[in-house]
Amino acid sequence: MNTTAITVFVLLFGFITVLGFAAGRWRRGDLDQLHEWGLGGRRFGTIVTWFLLGGDLYTAYTFVAVPALIFGGGAIGFFALPYTIVAYPLLFLFFPRLWAVAHKHGYITAADFVQGRYGNQWLALAVAVTGIVATMPYIALQLVGLEVVISAMGINVAGQIGHIPLVVAFIVLALFTYNSGLRAPALIAVVKDILIWITVLSMLIFIPIQLGGYENIFNTVPPERVLLATPPPNSLGQYSAYVTLAFGSALALFLYPHSVTGILSASSAKAVQRNAVFLPAYSLMLGLLALTGFMALASGVDKMPEYAAGFAQHRNNFAIPALILHSFPDWFVGVAFAAIGIGALVPAAIMSIAAANLYTRSIHARFINPNLTPAQEARNAKIVSLVVKLGALVFIFLVQTQQAIELQLLGGIWMCQTVPAIFFGLYTNRLNPTALLIGWAGGISVGTWMAVTNNYQAAFPLPVGDLTVPGYAALYALGINLTLSLVLTLFFGTRGKDETKPSDYNFRTHGTDDAPLPVTVA
Repeated sequence: MNTTAITVFVLLFGFITVLGFAAGRWRRGDLDQLHEWGLGGRRFGTIVTWFLLGGDLYTAYTFVAVPALIFGGGAIGFFALPYTIVAYPLLFLFFPRLWAVAHKHGYITAADFVQGRYGNQWLALAVAVTGIVATMPYIALQLVGLEVVISAMGINVAGQIGHIPLVVAFIVLALFTYNSGLRAPALIAVVKDILIWITVLSMLIFIPIQLGGYENIFNTVPPERVLLATPPPNSLGQYSAYVTLAFGSALALFLYPHSVTGILSASSAKAVQRNAVFLPAYSLMLGLLALTGFMALASGVDKMPEYAAGFAQHRNNFAIPALILHSFPDWFVGVAFAAIGIGALVPAAIMSIAAANLYTRSIHARFINPNLTPAQEARNAKIVSLVVKLGALVFIFLVQTQQAIELQLLGGIWMCQTVPAIFFGLYTNRLNPTALLIGWAGGISVGTWMAVTNNYQAAFPLPVGDLTVPGYAALYALGINLTLSLVLTLFFGTRGKDETKPSDYNFRTHGTDDAPLPVTVA
């Protein structure tokens, strides 16, 4: 066991644990109100929102998996870079409007908005269930990232005893989330992001020096890893896969419940807009982080006997932990692994809160107990957040890592099927809710079928005449979804009770410098 690294790791974890409990007194509010516990009272300004969304979107699994994809698959892994770049214009275009209408009507989740916009509890239920089910494997993947770095420090994570570090970490997570709500991950995200930036910049400076510079690194990498593979005859190959993966992933990114939670916790629509401008700094960091996959290839860590067991257990996901172990002193290994570990707890906390908000508002309060008081609503959400974390923990113990990855792929496909109800709903109420529900069901069914029959590969080989167009199954399924929604709206006609009005979508807030934008809602 790497005693020095473990000591630094534990000390930093202890620090963020204290911070998590202290967060309940930060910007103090009544945590027996759901908007206070689950959205931080909607009082996070531009800077806190930047750290929160950054900690929310750039997770431990991102830190481990993106370089691992570059390490194992080469240039196709760089789709993550344009994907995040495309996502931020979508954030700027759609989500200030969602913030405005949610602030006006007290919506906590995207499903709340769908219920208010269309007056259809079944469509809102579909959006809520999609979000909850897509979130569960996402939380489990944070455990995968945490498990990789724990094992890299020499702690055996196999068997029941090996699960103890994960259990302890998630007990801590559960307690400070229950106590402090969204304030805890918001405050911890600041520490996490500082550590992540220190780690990435250190890797980008010192590892190339050890490997003879970037020129030598790229000369060492096999040429077929640097560029997308040339498509075979009668196929667009990786070219169409790359484009559709980037665009489809961008559509889904901010529709995930944890993303919506981070956005709605902002103090103003202006804070959301500013973050659409400033968050691409994380895309720069992600692109630089992706290069470490090539560094791992150039260093040959996969051929070093001391890391053979790690690669055997975690496959390509062990590439970056091995590179860090090989390149830095033990004390810095502890810092870097703590950054990744804390990078698991922050998004896992937000995801569990978001899932709890969805369940409480769109399932429990709608179908089980419509007479919940505000205090009961908040207490119910707190309990559900514990259940969600426990479910993710059990999930990772009972399900193989590869299956968790496959289910997370399905999560992206499923989240894309909420695009018509949410994105279109922010601009018009003319789509029929029953048509949207049928379109959602069609998209979910087709997307799931494509993924399962294609052995859970993201790019489905769609035949178009004599040409094969491999593309992200989420986009193909969304095409079916949109077609059904639009055609059936023509058949059913516009129907639904809209509790919102056009002025609700203007970007007005109270006590800020926001000004309404001249956008008309149909």
